[in-house]
Amino acid sequence: MPEKDPAPGKAHTPLPPVVEALVATRDAITAVTRGNGQRRLLPSRDVLASAMSQLRAALFPGFFSDWDLSDESLHFYVGATLDRVLHELEGQIARALCMYAGHQNVDCDRCSARASDVTGRFLARLPEVRRVLATDVEAGYQGDPAARDQAEVIFSYPGLRAITDHRLAHELYLLDVPLIPRIICEQAHSITGVDIHPGATIGEYFFIDHGTGVVIGETTVIGERVRLYQGVTLGAKSFPLDADGNPIKGVPRHPVVEDDVIVYSGATILGRVTIGAGAVIGGNVWLTRSVPPRAKITQSNVRQELFEAGGGI
Repeated sequence: MPEKDPAPGKAHTPLPPVVEALVATRDAITAVTRGNGQRRLLPSRDVLASAMSQLRAALFPGFFSDWDLSDESLHFYVGATLDRVLHELEGQIARALCMYAGHQNVDCDRCSARASDVTGRFLARLPEVRRVLATDVEAGYQGDPAARDQAEVIFSYPGLRAITDHRLAHELYLLDVPLIPRIICEQAHSITGVDIHPGATIGEYFFIDHGTGVVIGETTVIGERVRLYQGVTLGAKSFPLDADGNPIKGVPRHPVVEDDVIVYSGATILGRVTIGAGAVIGGNVWLTRSVPPRAKITQSNVRQELFEAGGGI
């Protein structure tokens, strides 16, 4: 007679050998253990998402909460919100610092002390972040005739959500906090479709219209009053290698976009090139060279240059 299928709820393969094999693969789980075998506490994506949500609520009071705020309750609301952020973020930063420091003791006093200092300095930067975000909101409102008011930009524009999280993550990046800035930006990427590395430097009055598919690399430098449309890539042309063939980290390899530049949908700009102030880059252009201020680059004039030069750009 044919064998009967296992009873519902019973695995075909016994679990203990699978568990043993996974636990024995030490290289794959070294991030969660210390050298002495004790568990290492890692940053929590869920806690970081909560902290970012509360930061957005504090930066834009009344937009991302159910509180009926008055002049009297506003100070309490912002203060209570930031107090929660302080404790959540400080704990996550301590975990990230300990993760990369590799200390043997579970309660690392040095990491905790540094996390407290870093969190305090980060919170002290929030008024300036809020000021710059106000310029981004204004850029979104002025740059899109479909926007009826600034509230619509704050509530519903994915570009504003992406740049909000980026500006917060960038401050942590500048404070040399490991891992957490990348987690914050990748969470924003998964929600908005906008991929901004926390190392990118972005000036005031920045506007990403539509947003989906925008990529901004780590060493990109963007000036003021720059506007990007969907599908734009500000990326690296190549990765310099060391003597052993490994990528060299931190080398400037992404574009410099000067003030008042517009880059239309689908354009790809690669390498450490400079897009001069006031230039306009047309849709679907592939660009690997610098362009002068106030230039207008389109597919047709790029093809003409290719033809005249007898080669690529």
